[in-house]
Amino acid sequence: MYTKLELEQFVKQAKQYARYGKVADYIPALGKANPNDLSIAIYTPDGSVIDAGDTTDKVTLQSISKIIALALVLTDHGEKKVFQKVGMEPTGDPFHSIAKLEEVQPAKPLNPMINAGALAVTHMINGASVEERFWRLLQFVRKLAGNPEISYSKEVAKSEFETAFLNRSLCYFLKQHGIINEDVEELMDLYTKQCAIEMTCVDLARIGLVFAMDGRDPLAGEQIMPPDVARICKTFMVTCGMYNASGEFAIKIGIPAKSGVSGGILASVPGRFGIGIFGPALDDKGNSITGMKLLELLSQTYSLSIF
Repeated sequence: MYTKLELEQFVKQAKQYARYGKVADYIPALGKANPNDLSIAIYTPDGSVIDAGDTTDKVTLQSISKIIALALVLTDHGEKKVFQKVGMEPTGDPFHSIAKLEEVQPAKPLNPMINAGALAVTHMINGASVEERFWRLLQFVRKLAGNPEISYSKEVAKSEFETAFLNRSLCYFLKQHGIINEDVEELMDLYTKQCAIEMTCVDLARIGLVFAMDGRDPLAGEQIMPPDVARICKTFMVTCGMYNASGEFAIKIGIPAKSGVSGGILASVPGRFGIGIFGPALDDKGNSITGMKLLELLSQTYSLSIF
């Protein structure tokens, strides 16, 4: 089961869908990616890794960082405080939409997986400065992945910071309504660095494994986050993790997962293993088109759906 040869065959099949997608060129640094790249790693509780494709490629987390920041902030502050600032409901709107903020009273973001909600969550990361807060998040990421070498792409962070006009608009709206109360440029500095944290799909799979095992790293024998935090995060991955394609993804694939516009996907099969995928060709919702096909092939072949 899950042999390297099988994975390689799935990668070959899924790659054919790259021509239907396009890379995220609205962030200039991400526009340089090769849409035909595709890699996958599966990390099991005994520490074995099965992979296919070029797993040495590094991918910036982008929106995958939202689920990690949420885990850190929930661990720090608890559910009650966090969900005063951000809701728990899925949305059919695009991830960068401002529309629902105007429609909902009080004007808090519907969930932590859309940009407005993610900005509210990142605002809650503890620390006296952007540097200290980013360091805490980075240390948390390194612990989850079991890799002290993980860092961030200064090029991607700078590219995002210079072009993040819509995210700044969201910040000002949130500030107007008391959801955030810090300097917008400082929050954008922190958020763009958070999104630019980069790693291989093997690292991604290891993080997926920790969520799959209810917040416990089976290799280090350490409970990195409370089981309840891991449960909440996996629930958001199912209901909101694939942007406004989450419902269809739940029906077709049924695995808790979070995507990013770099083409990364972090997936967790509860109690079994973590999956990391990198395929930069995106569909019109912002999800990796080849990565989604790859997960669909895996889920159908091995009956991985949690439903």
